[in-house]
Amino acid sequence: MAMCPDTPRDDKQLLAAVARGDKAAMQVLYQRHHDPLYGFIRSRCGDEALAMDVVQDAMLDVWRSAARFSGKSSVRTWIFAIGRNKLVDRIRRSSQLSYVDEVPEQVDETPDAAEIIAASQDAGRLRACLDKLKKVQLAVIRLAFFDELPYGEIAEIEGVPVGTVKTRIHHAKQALMHCLGTPA
Repeated sequence: MAMCPDTPRDDKQLLAAVARGDKAAMQVLYQRHHDPLYGFIRSRCGDEALAMDVVQDAMLDVWRSAARFSGKSSVRTWIFAIGRNKLVDRIRRSSQLSYVDEVPEQVDETPDAAEIIAASQDAGRLRACLDKLKKVQLAVIRLAFFDELPYGEIAEIEGVPVGTVKTRIHHAKQALMHCLGTPA
């Protein structure tokens, strides 16, 4: 999509324009964040239709509440948090919410993502192993290694402490290494 010469390119500027009712800025913001948000929500719920609905609800909420963005986080983090909250609300309404106990923080001594991916040259095998992860583990792996978000932003999106994010990533890496047949 070609942007108008006066359409801002920075997310915070776009959001400020959206807050003023600029539909073109909303369209740019939507196109920029739709696919990553969909992937994040889809990895959390495992349901394509629900993920699409949640993304639409979240982006509508972005349109309605753009003026309330405080600027304490990145726009992407704010949008992902809205999406996560919309998904939690939907799941609660359908009485399918599962509670996850907080896991104590542990030091991550497992290999980094590049080593895990290098351990499996077969993308299909890696995908199969990723599909076996718990949804909360898959979500943090996706945010950390595919979307390249720092742990602090992931914690904000997930609504959990940074230590919980580290623990989930640690356990997800261990599960992946086990699944791929590589010693952890």
